[in-house]
Amino acid sequence: MELVYDVLIIGNGGAGLSAALEAKKYSDNIIVVSKTTPTSSQTSQAQGGINAVLNSQIDSISNHIGDTKKAANQIGDNETITYMCENAADTIKWLDDLGVPFSRDENNTIKKRNFGGASFPRTCYSSDYTGLKILHTLYDTCLKENITFIDEHLVLNFIKDNENNTIKGITVLNILDGVISQIFAKSIIIASGGYAGLYHNYTTNSTATTGEILNIALNIGCELENMEFVQFHPTSLKESRILISESARGEGGYLIDQNENRFIDELKPRDEVSRAIYTKIEKGDKIYLDLRHLGIEKIKESMPQEYNIIYDFTRLKLENDLIEITPSAHYTMGGIKVDINSKTNINNLFACGECASNRVHGANRLGGNSLLEIITFGRVAGKNAGLNTHNITSFNTKDYQLLLLEEQTKISNIYTQPNTMNFQDIKIELGKQLFNNVGLYREEKKLQSILGKIKKWIISTKDMGITDKSTIYNTDLKEYIEFKNMLDLSLVLITSALNRKESRGAHYRIDHLESKKEFECSSKVSKLDNNLKVELCK
Repeated sequence: MELVYDVLIIGNGGAGLSAALEAKKYSDNIIVVSKTTPTSSQTSQAQGGINAVLNSQIDSISNHIGDTKKAANQIGDNETITYMCENAADTIKWLDDLGVPFSRDENNTIKKRNFGGASFPRTCYSSDYTGLKILHTLYDTCLKENITFIDEHLVLNFIKDNENNTIKGITVLNILDGVISQIFAKSIIIASGGYAGLYHNYTTNSTATTGEILNIALNIGCELENMEFVQFHPTSLKESRILISESARGEGGYLIDQNENRFIDELKPRDEVSRAIYTKIEKGDKIYLDLRHLGIEKIKESMPQEYNIIYDFTRLKLENDLIEITPSAHYTMGGIKVDINSKTNINNLFACGECASNRVHGANRLGGNSLLEIITFGRVAGKNAGLNTHNITSFNTKDYQLLLLEEQTKISNIYTQPNTMNFQDIKIELGKQLFNNVGLYREEKKLQSILGKIKKWIISTKDMGITDKSTIYNTDLKEYIEFKNMLDLSLVLITSALNRKESRGAHYRIDHLESKKEFECSSKVSKLDNNLKVELCK
């Protein structure tokens, strides 16, 4: 009999670690599985801060709710938004009690800064290392709680009892030695991050953020939602696409053109700022971030990480130099459809964080709400997954050995495929095509064009193999598996964008400029007999 865990969490970022800690309160045997090592998740790039109303005399929860709904552009969910905002102060207290080193003023009060789209300064921060400090603190706490971690394991598929629509486990590839195995659990939480990595070389995300779990989940019957909504961050370094946090503008940084003219309110919602920048770049202008007026003392106090990163990659100094920037794909609002309890439409399967859609962000995420959302609903998912295990008294693992053999055969076949087309070249082209055609501006003709290209690439994957034939730390194999899922997920993204014939939030159609009442709803994606089905208002 295989070992059966109580709760298995896929992903070791802020959502996954929060879920693990909460699940531990209700179940003993918790395991976290990820294709990366801990503390290298995308959470570490959420530098600027986490939203919460801590002083009701200055701000109010109703203001936070209102700002979040406004950013969501009429398709946010009132229940989940209200829950998140009303529990924000408790979320900060929980993190503070764990030991997150928030920046504080002379009265020992947690400092807050301005963020785009917010009516009041409510973004709590730890210098410009907020996400990283939270991630390290959560991981340290998980180790103290003796939570098991299995790193560098790529999920190949889910194990599901189709008759009862119930999740049972996962099949994984050990990246280190090439061994394929199964891991069983009573409850599974997907916390694998978003899919902005589809925009390869045009994203602030790491190369690990490829979204394959969403495609795998779709293939076993999960519903996806709002996949057309991709947020582009206004400020990334021009050449490397490395993120420059919104904290730079929140602390008073300017956006200027080559004539040193400011052209937009820097703290408008991200989609507006990004489009304004991109429009000027397309006309041949160069756009810069200007922090020179802040002075070296304030820069080093509030943005030490930004200062060091920019100097390391450009040899420019924030107190003296203008920093050339460009928008890049940064965050994805869509994901696996869940309810307020983080439950999916499959029994015993939960999802939280950027991979999930609980409709908190709707059409556009409010800056500072990403960390809040992943911690808040990570804890919700952990609690409900932990409690769910108490309802499961028997568990059979013997019926699923054939699935293991099938996955082993699929991987063996990849080694023998012809390599007449280099998938790495296609991945680079995919990122470029998505950024140009499914980016800040979209239209029917271009969307249809790239849709056709991707369908051809999917057919051609039979001619794309791997050059590395070893089993030991074969990153070529890992990236090929990711790439095939990236192509499929790109179809979902584009089909969703085609079906929403309006402009709303981060989805901007130049052939349908107005928001329309009939589209004031979420889109839902399902798969039946390998055919995509996209519906609105379902």
